Amino acid sequence: MNLEHFSVATFNLYNFQLPGLHMNPGQRHWTPEEFDRKVEWIGRQIRALDADVIGLQELWHADAMEAVMDAAGLRDDYELLATPAGGGRIICAALVRTGLRVGDPEWIEHFPDALRLQSNTPMDLQSPGIHVSIDRFARPVLRFRIALRDDHPHTEVFVAHLKSKLPIRIDTEPWFEDEPDVYKPHATAIGAALATIQRTAEATALRVLLTTLMKGTVTPVIVLGDINDGQHSNTVNILTEQPRYLVGDSRGGADIGLYTAQTLQEYRDTRDVYYTHVHEDLRESLDHVLVSEQFYDNSRRRLWLFDGLRINNDHLDAADHRADGSGDHGIVTVRFRYRPFR
Repeated sequence: MNLEHFSVATFNLYNFQLPGLHMNPGQRHWTPEEFDRKVEWIGRQIRALDADVIGLQELWHADAMEAVMDAAGLRDDYELLATPAGGGRIICAALVRTGLRVGDPEWIEHFPDALRLQSNTPMDLQSPGIHVSIDRFARPVLRFRIALRDDHPHTEVFVAHLKSKLPIRIDTEPWFEDEPDVYKPHATAIGAALATIQRTAEATALRVLLTTLMKGTVTPVIVLGDINDGQHSNTVNILTEQPRYLVGDSRGGADIGLYTAQTLQEYRDTRDVYYTHVHEDLRESLDHVLVSEQFYDNSRRRLWLFDGLRINNDHLDAADHRADGSGDHGIVTVRFRYRPFR
């Protein structure tokens, strides 16, 4: 297979679970009617996207996506990668255009051995030591390969969903219950700090996996996902390694760097309208497509030219996502066309 064009998308499904089955604490299960609306809405979005690879987040049960594929007539178009989604936890999943995938997908739960978040002797003598003991992803990262061209290495795709900014609940911790008057006034701040630490650890673990794969190779890499942080956040900076963008034509490129599709679009369009989530009237870019130097226009190792980014976010204005089946994240689609540097 030798594609001349291809596209990828990232799509948070908003707690896509079978009707009547449990979700996170405090969340009401979907009724059959609500589930049917979600099935119809998700299927309509996928049909409109028409992307070759769609990274999915917040999938509880594979049968929920199977229902979408049946209802929207997608069986012949896509292969669903969602093996661990048995309804008991959220996983990352993907839809891959039929015939593109090679090899077996894997879901990575544990952090790599090369990651150690510990410093007992900081260079700044005034700084305390630090030791973070997180050792796994809350939502396992999906990794798989696709064959876009017969004359180039297979492309590695990762689908990720990092910890949200929602503060981690601490009021059930024994230390909190022992001294509630001490900790209760600070529960939000402490919970938010813990969420940030978890998200940062997950980003670093994914970066270690990426560096191990990319360093000294020409392997094309795409990361799709709900990173739960903005374009210039420390989380995204860790994932991308902050490569340089403003270089001469086909003279750039970073061996282990990733380029945000948001930035690539900004160089094509003077109007920045990129947002994928709204919380208390704050519009944020939480959902990202990150690509290696093989997809960066100015790279001397370019294979694919960036051909535009589209965001479907009109549904974020919906007053009640349960009422219309819509999601609470925008859907990001990025297109590329084959144009290697000569």
